[in-house]
Amino acid sequence: MTGLKARLAALAAFAVAAVMPISANAGELETRFDQLLGSVQRAPRDTSADPFEVQLARLAEASRGRIGVAALDLESGRQVAVLGDQPFPMASTSKIAIVATFLSGVDQGRWSLDSRYPLMMPVPSKKFSTAIAPVRAGAMLTAQQLIEAAITRSDNHATDALLAVVGGPAAVTRWVHANTGITEFRLDHDIATMVRDDGAVNPAVTVDRRDSITPNAMIRMLAGLQQGRWLSPSSRNVLLGAMGRTVTGRHRIKAGLPVGVTLAHKTGTLSNTASDVGFIQTPDGRNLAVAIYVTGQGDHAGRDSRIALLARGIYDGFNQQGPMRTALR
Repeated sequence: MTGLKARLAALAAFAVAAVMPISANAGELETRFDQLLGSVQRAPRDTSADPFEVQLARLAEASRGRIGVAALDLESGRQVAVLGDQPFPMASTSKIAIVATFLSGVDQGRWSLDSRYPLMMPVPSKKFSTAIAPVRAGAMLTAQQLIEAAITRSDNHATDALLAVVGGPAAVTRWVHANTGITEFRLDHDIATMVRDDGAVNPAVTVDRRDSITPNAMIRMLAGLQQGRWLSPSSRNVLLGAMGRTVTGRHRIKAGLPVGVTLAHKTGTLSNTASDVGFIQTPDGRNLAVAIYVTGQGDHAGRDSRIALLARGIYDGFNQQGPMRTALR
């Protein structure tokens, strides 16, 4: 067994034992790593004596699927991450960037929040039968209504309406790369195609860079939006205000936080993957940018509960620890 494989097997055995019973020995764990992901890292390389870091690594152990986590205290600059630089499926968390791209156009005078656009309604088609899933025009809504639906209810038809206005997935990728400098972001498909062709790749055992982002990149995007780097104050308030009214994901980050904690967020869900990203406000008024991407875990409820556990670990850790900066890669 190589030194790297020995460390991976030992870490996996330690983390799994801390969370759930296991029957696999170190050799079986090594074989599982080789079969599922080959040389792709599934777990943090190192832990330290910091209880916050150790707890986060344990909660994000990868025996049942890859988990990526990143969190940043926007006031102190302290950051923690587990697999923070590994790509994960964005799913509907991509809607933050789609809406930001549209709002940037509003700031430039290209579009208006009062302008009306049609919902993009999917037309039934077989998986992978076309490069882009067919859609038809539906009811007309204002851009303000489309944004509210896309963020608060994760409405796919409203999102694809905005995506059609800005020029499609490639236009969003260009805007993110050019304006934010976040090159780890990649959007390849509209939502109708993403949903129709879902399931071709198992994200728990495969790293697919299409329609992906890294957790560290997502918290940089969130931080920049919150700090007003790329949008006007009014456009920033439209996006962050909608995130504060999100009604999806009640069993994810929200479920892990104490009652009354302020949360503004966006969820994402596709085959064998679930995510939740956004802002948690601490009791002393600090804002935490948080990105949690979970794959595997047995089922939908398992993914949701793991997100909730990680959210509580992040919330407690930032409240209990000082403003030191640290990262688990």
